[in-house]
Amino acid sequence: MLHMNGVSKVYRTAMVETHALRELTLEVRAGELVAVTGPSGSGKTTFLNIAGLLEELTRGEYLLDGVDVRRLDDRARSRLRNEKIGFVFQSFNLIPDLDLFDNVDVPLRYRGLGRRERRRRIEGALERVGLASRMRHFPAELSGGQQQRAAIARAIAGDPKLLLADEPTGNLDSQMAREVMQLLEELNAQGTIVVIVTHDPEIAARAQRNVHIVDGVATDLERGPSLVQPARPPAQHSA
Repeated sequence: MLHMNGVSKVYRTAMVETHALRELTLEVRAGELVAVTGPSGSGKTTFLNIAGLLEELTRGEYLLDGVDVRRLDDRARSRLRNEKIGFVFQSFNLIPDLDLFDNVDVPLRYRGLGRRERRRRIEGALERVGLASRMRHFPAELSGGQQQRAAIARAIAGDPKLLLADEPTGNLDSQMAREVMQLLEELNAQGTIVVIVTHDPEIAARAQRNVHIVDGVATDLERGPSLVQPARPPAQHSA
């Protein structure tokens, strides 16, 4: 599903050249839940931005669901991102002036889905995260854990193949963090690939694999710094 081979990212200014990723090779297959760890400045955010088609790589190959993203123009990249990828951020990124229903609706509108289909997806997503009764509440009326669950609902309403989560429990207390992680595990068990960038060792320990990035190079902590592939066969899911 997600295949990176020799991916490098270099940021250049007039005076400085910074290598954020160096020949990173990584494969994540259907059914996996992967934690990505590493110190600050190691390249985790750059990896996440490239995986989510928010930034372009400098060198290497990136196949997302079999599509070579380097061959896509901006419009095609945006379409692929909207259809295949869901994002969950540490700061929730909910729009404060919109209620939960309309927050979840925003990316669906960009896809051009009809009103009836959007409503079905929105109500289904909010039901899955336990917020069906709060769909007309605004973000400020919710707890931090509820806001993060709303952000997950927005991500999964588009039925993504890949869910990218950037420190999804970073702003939550320990109990809320466990509830959010349990929700991500449930989504993964239902077939969604989940990749979580985290500094939390408890979250990393609950993942099926832990990919550690240091100085832009990925090492699978269960396999060593060879080709970073799944450490165990992916879970099988019924059709």
